[in-house]
Amino acid sequence: MFPAGFEDERIDVGDVTVAAWVGGDGPPLLLLHGYPQTRACWHLVAPVLAERFTVVCADLRGYGDSGKPPGGDDHAGYSKRAMAGDMVAAMGALGFARFGVAGHDPDAVARAAVLDIVPTLTLFDGTDQSFATAYYHWFFLIQPDGLPETLIGRDPGWFLRETVTRWSGRARPVEEAAIAEYARCFADPAAIHASCEDYRAAAGIDLVHDRADAGARMACPLLVLWGAHGAMERLYDVLGSWRDTAADVRGRSLPCGHFLPEEAPEETAGELAAFFAAMPG
Repeated sequence: MFPAGFEDERIDVGDVTVAAWVGGDGPPLLLLHGYPQTRACWHLVAPVLAERFTVVCADLRGYGDSGKPPGGDDHAGYSKRAMAGDMVAAMGALGFARFGVAGHDPDAVARAAVLDIVPTLTLFDGTDQSFATAYYHWFFLIQPDGLPETLIGRDPGWFLRETVTRWSGRARPVEEAAIAEYARCFADPAAIHASCEDYRAAAGIDLVHDRADAGARMACPLLVLWGAHGAMERLYDVLGSWRDTAADVRGRSLPCGHFLPEEAPEETAGELAAFFAAMPG
């Protein structure tokens, strides 16, 4: 789904191989997807950013064409720290010791952007009926003993399409070619299981890590973007929720639902390009 100039890379980072598209020229910028997507979610934004940055679109462990290792008894194999470690190692293998990232925020990050999310600890600690209804998948996917894997596995294509449709603002629908790519990857039972492990880690070991880090603040500047027609806008002070996490926070809502890079690609690319332009070359 990417134009000429992007290379399809497989990067060995130890216990997993990271699949990534790499293209463009300039300061390094890592773009990370969300659930239930893959790196293909950036297909409308990455070519624009590649005019000014070296863009790396990576599949997180467990997703897309990246490796799908065991999660372990405590699901730590899919913790945010494990995923962030993969990305730091992958960027290092590409020759980038410090970089910008839209997604997670490890220490190697010069600038970070988060899309349509409130801190996980804030969401779990403040869960109420409205959040549980809107983000039902957070509580469905963490169920043990293969329950979600079995139910999703009966018709993964339907589940994926229904999820994308429910979360989209519908002003600009997610392209059919992108949905087909997500469905290709999601049809793998290992991918379904890995995505459940991702959420089990979020409800367990990630909260342990977050509470251990309580009071710590990100040193790098943080851009927060979210969909004006999504649940985060409706239920939370999105920008305010990040002010205890980072010292330098800015951002705004965009005219879309949950999938910013696909529903509002021009606005998303413009905001990211302006924000990351301040990175050293």
